[in-house]
Amino acid sequence: MTSKDQSRKASRRGSGRPTIADVAKLAGVAAITVSRALRDPSLVSAELRAEIDTAVVQLGYAPDPNARALASSRADVIGVLVPSLTNIVFADTVRGIYDELGDGPLQIQMGNTHYSPREEERLMRMFLSQRPSALIVSGIDQTETTRKLLESADCPIVQIMEYGDDPVDMLVGFSHFDGGKAATNHLIEAGYRRIGFIGARMDPRSQRRLAGYRSALETAQLFDPKLVTTTLTPSRVSLGAPLLADALAKVADLDAVFCNNDDLAMGVLFECQRAGIAVPHSMAICGFNDLDMMHVAYPSLTSVRTPRYEIGRRSVQMVLDRLAGRPIESPIVDLGFELQVRESTAR
Repeated sequence: MTSKDQSRKASRRGSGRPTIADVAKLAGVAAITVSRALRDPSLVSAELRAEIDTAVVQLGYAPDPNARALASSRADVIGVLVPSLTNIVFADTVRGIYDELGDGPLQIQMGNTHYSPREEERLMRMFLSQRPSALIVSGIDQTETTRKLLESADCPIVQIMEYGDDPVDMLVGFSHFDGGKAATNHLIEAGYRRIGFIGARMDPRSQRRLAGYRSALETAQLFDPKLVTTTLTPSRVSLGAPLLADALAKVADLDAVFCNNDDLAMGVLFECQRAGIAVPHSMAICGFNDLDMMHVAYPSLTSVRTPRYEIGRRSVQMVLDRLAGRPIESPIVDLGFELQVRESTAR
């Protein structure tokens, strides 16, 4: 007996009426994909439609009109999950979400995961129990349990702030790896050779920036593990000074630092000024996100500008298009980034 035969047999031993979840399991896809294919076959590929159609026939699945009626009675709410409401990076994205939604009938319900996978899972269960019209979720590094919850959710889902090829449903963001690599390549091209990485908290986005940094240095045959200085402590400006001190204690001839965010870059600048280290002649500094303070610092600080506000707006556009039945041009949107070169890396 094949695995699909076993799956079909097992599903019929339950309530006697196969469900969308049974069809999804047999077809090897997410429940939301089955729902989408049954509602509008043009929303999925021909190959997926064939797999789903085969599973429907094998199981004898028939949509439950009562379940459909229940599915249509969703709350006029878009659930939004972000890791922080005080971090300006996510505040900008949330502002974009609210601005794009405007005064329409849909309301926003916010959830703050505090960078905790367990809290994200708890909030996800709570949000789904309230039958939201859609979900906007930060990141692509959910736990296996949270990922399964998302895959079983019969509503549009947009993951934000990242770029990858395997979203649950839709995705809008940029590549943190490419951003880290571009910043490091800029420092190499500017003539710096002992380029350190300074990072805090080191969540998955920071880890990808670090991987991009390392890739650039390895390609240039400049990488040395001693150049990397990180902490799991939440990031803040005041951390820049001790982290720079740690970096210099390991690598005395350090001549540049790529910081995984702008708070640390500003802290490093303050410490350089206190210690009499000339920026950019003796030490280059590059940040990430390009917050407003970067261009008004003295000297002004180079940073990777990220499209935080636009990510919020685009995520809502994708949700509204899906809810209205309009075609989605692409379920994966890369908004890119822009390196803002300023005085802190102009030796």
